[in-house]
Amino acid sequence: MIVRFHIDPMEQDLYEYSVSYEGESLYSDVGLASIEECIVAATEGLDREAVAAEIAYKGVISGTYALASLALVTAQIAEHALQTTAAIEEAYE
Repeated sequence: MIVRFHIDPMEQDLYEYSVSYEGESLYSDVGLASIEECIVAATEGLDREAVAAEIAYKGVISGTYALASLALVTAQIAEHALQTTAAIEEAYE
């Protein structure tokens, strides 16, 4: 099973995330301090059926990662998501 992490900014440098599978929401949380914290929290809630996750920041999917990758390079994945979304937003300006 490949799930999707939806991560969005809130006010005052806080973030929220939700985890879905085939469009159905599985769980979520709000008020985390960074994109990286959202990825960590979302990963911790997964069951054994999940093998990978798509990361979407502000609606832009930056990649699909095996769960082992999420645990090992969370900071880099978070930075990639931020940069990918920024590049897409810049292209629309």
